[in-house]
Amino acid sequence: MATESTLTPTSYISHHLSNFTVSVGGGGFWTLHVDTLVTAVVLGILSIGFLWWVVRGATSGVPNKRQAFVELAVDFVDDQVKAIFHGDRHRFVAPAALTVFIWVFFMNAMDFLPIDWLVTVFIEGVLGMHAWRPVPTADVNTTFALALSVWLLMIFFSFKVKGFGGFMHELFCTPFGTKPVFAAPLLMAFNFLFNLIEYISKPLSHSLRLFGNMYAGEIIFLLLGLWAATGLAGTFFGAILGAGWAIFHILIVTLQAYIFMMLTVVYIAMAHESH
Repeated sequence: MATESTLTPTSYISHHLSNFTVSVGGGGFWTLHVDTLVTAVVLGILSIGFLWWVVRGATSGVPNKRQAFVELAVDFVDDQVKAIFHGDRHRFVAPAALTVFIWVFFMNAMDFLPIDWLVTVFIEGVLGMHAWRPVPTADVNTTFALALSVWLLMIFFSFKVKGFGGFMHELFCTPFGTKPVFAAPLLMAFNFLFNLIEYISKPLSHSLRLFGNMYAGEIIFLLLGLWAATGLAGTFFGAILGAGWAIFHILIVTLQAYIFMMLTVVYIAMAHESH
């Protein structure tokens, strides 16, 4: 990190947007974002552990506040899945949707932690690391990995439900069909290109939507922090706007987790449907 005498707004933002990376192999082409991986795994364990803790203490009588909150969340997710997916949702789809929603919400919520205290005081001061980004979903690698996992599940269920022949028929014969027969080769080519664009765009839009919103939120928090360092007026207005943005960001954090979950359910439901 730059020293106080050389600290500039650009270096401040660049520092807080730098990942703690480790090169894989001899070159620098493949790198691991250690901060993203560690934070995501820890939050995944905590989120699943939280659900396990609540379920372990659940009772059939009057629920406590913790159990009531989780039951509301489970019922809410189950209702959303029921409206979209019309198969046996309780075996895989609803639990997967609940897991995605809670995990993404926990990762998004890391944006509420004071970044200067977390990174400068704890990460650098205590652990001695030079950089650490605390919001996994502000790293496009995280969002794309999640979206790619959903995409692979969609492909898997397409083959499982429709079979290889059914999947190939859907890929080359929809949405324009293959009639008249003399135009079948051309129509099949258009169908394939149309479906190829759709299959490519799904993980891209799925990942970039979440990444863009969380990255923008991180930037705004950093800009407000810089404004607060410009003087008394900057401190006052920066604190007021920072508090307002934090309150509004609660909606963004929750909404983006909800949208990511809903798209996950929609893509898996589409894999179970035939055109």
